[in-house]
Amino acid sequence: MSDTKSSSLMEAKPVHPLHQIAANPTHKLLLKQWLKEEELILNRLSLKETQIDSTRKEITHLYCLFFLFHSTALLLLFSASAPAQPHLCPRSWLPSLCSLLFSLGFIWAIRYKTDAESHLEKMLTREKEDSALLAKCVEELKRKGAEFDLLTEVDALRRAKSLRLESKPIPKWSARDFVTLFFFAVSCCVVLLNRLILCT
Repeated sequence: MSDTKSSSLMEAKPVHPLHQIAANPTHKLLLKQWLKEEELILNRLSLKETQIDSTRKEITHLYCLFFLFHSTALLLLFSASAPAQPHLCPRSWLPSLCSLLFSLGFIWAIRYKTDAESHLEKMLTREKEDSALLAKCVEELKRKGAEFDLLTEVDALRRAKSLRLESKPIPKWSARDFVTLFFFAVSCCVVLLNRLILCT
């Protein structure tokens, strides 16, 4: 009598979803693949964050070099033209042209690096979204066990992700554009200062 009661209790007890996954080869393989993919995504996230930090350091170095170059050039011009030398004014186009060419080179390098940073940030955001999507799929699989329907669940999550991406507004002006305009304005001011130093 007691044996029949215990066997009926064993039959009535629901099987845990993880036991269902372990018993089903398809779901078991799927869970292993997703967990491996999660680890790969985490490694890619770490690599992207390292690359972004490195790019930001390079951009900071370019900022410092830009201002160091112009401040040094202006000091040298000022010290060279300290005595009254009117013959320097007609030749003021030469240092102004050199200053402008160097400035344009710095601006191009800064713009290139900021574009690279923006590209890496977009890739990082995409990887984070993929990681969140995969984590949600793994959670649903562990919760539902054998009842997890791969096609329905994953398609629903992908549709939600694509809707979230489409709803993001695309800005007309970015911070990179304002940085480029700022450095171009500074370069124009330096050209005018070169002229003023040599002609007054």
